[in-house]
Amino acid sequence: MQAFTAARSRVAEIPGQIGLQPNNDVRDQLWICEHSPVYTQGLAGKNEHVLNPGLIPVVATDRGGQVTYHGPGQVVAYPLLDLKRAGYYVKEYVYRIEEAVIRTLAHFGVTGHRVGGSPGIYVRLDEPGSHAALTGPRDPLDPFRGLGKIAALGIKISRQFSYHGVALNVAMDLEPFSRINPCGYAGLVTTDLSTIGVSASWQEAADVLGQKLVTYLAP
Repeated sequence: MQAFTAARSRVAEIPGQIGLQPNNDVRDQLWICEHSPVYTQGLAGKNEHVLNPGLIPVVATDRGGQVTYHGPGQVVAYPLLDLKRAGYYVKEYVYRIEEAVIRTLAHFGVTGHRVGGSPGIYVRLDEPGSHAALTGPRDPLDPFRGLGKIAALGIKISRQFSYHGVALNVAMDLEPFSRINPCGYAGLVTTDLSTIGVSASWQEAADVLGQKLVTYLAP
């Protein structure tokens, strides 16, 4: 991702124009993959949030956010976009990614929720299919009570180009999440589609998420 983004953002002098411009000729890409077990630490990451990694490697990255876990059974999507060409800024970019995840969950009969100030998507653990919105202020001592995080978001913008992205938990071993404070929140419950009763293969979830991202990240 870094090499791809560096290559497309490499500046070149444009004849007849003053100054340097990034290379806008490279087409956007969407990478969808499944990682071997790994903890990734964002730029804001604090070592104390990595409790007991054991034999799982901890890799420092240049994305935003703190520590999270990637592993088999999780769909990881990396949109590599020219945001200037797309015509929207970072805040809307994040919103669009989250909306793609929410629409993916809806495809499987699950209602996804945003929690203010906490990027990513959450589900009600007791009623994951309930369409009722989260209402009222969250408990400041336990803002995630009754919720489980099902998708984590961490991005990087270099010049005008995006990389890193979003991870959707489908059917995975969730135990490694207990060895960290996910996204920097002690006690945050992490869940996946399988745990909340949805039977979907990795490929099915990847296909739907990929299609939703293409739709909602369009210029």
